[in-house]
Amino acid sequence: MNILIALDDDNAKAISNYFSSLNGYNICACVNDGQSAIDNIVNLQPDVFITDLILPQVDGFAVLDFVFKKLLTKRPIVIVISALTQDAFVNKALSAGASDFLAKPFSLDSLKDHIDALVSGAPITTSNLTKAKAKVIEEQITTVFLTIGIPAHIKGYQYLREAIKLTFENPNLINNITKELYPAIAQKFETTPSKVERAIRHAIEIAWNRGRIESINTIFGIKVYNNADRPTNSEFIALVADKMLLDNA
Repeated sequence: MNILIALDDDNAKAISNYFSSLNGYNICACVNDGQSAIDNIVNLQPDVFITDLILPQVDGFAVLDFVFKKLLTKRPIVIVISALTQDAFVNKALSAGASDFLAKPFSLDSLKDHIDALVSGAPITTSNLTKAKAKVIEEQITTVFLTIGIPAHIKGYQYLREAIKLTFENPNLINNITKELYPAIAQKFETTPSKVERAIRHAIEIAWNRGRIESINTIFGIKVYNNADRPTNSEFIALVADKMLLDNA
């Protein structure tokens, strides 16, 4: 199976090293710009083409346009790997002819499974977009928590993470935090709404007690708080959820 890669050097090298150690796969070329990708698609006729959307000279969408609109002797299966996981980009890539979309960072084992499934003709589920989006949101929330100092071992960490994810998906929940948000979290974790509320409060207080106020203000891009000004549960959840919405708009 001949594989052509058009990604940044680090990811291309990781994929190349991984598949080079396996039988039945051949990395025929690694390039990092769109024009070279087009040239190699014509000259090497790969079975599988792995590409980013952001490429120098010619972007990934233009390469997809070439692959699926030109009369090629052999058309490769295309897998897009990108950090551009907003719905518009994913839908545009799939509509342009890509067979699959993986979000950065990605698992090499998962990439292999996707390639094997596509080459064998097995059906690909339509859940890739949802999974990619969820993974990005999880990583963004984790980054916020690590930066402001919320420890992962406390219950409030998981409750607060769930609260932010639910509010990201449905912003109106922040207006019904007691009647809807806390009960939904409590049901998932098999506890009570009052324990959810207290645990989230405790998590926020730990962050403020650690004195990382500058880090907190840096994350949100403005001076939101000082050491004496601690947000309520709903204020903090809404602030982080709003940041997620802006980052993924």
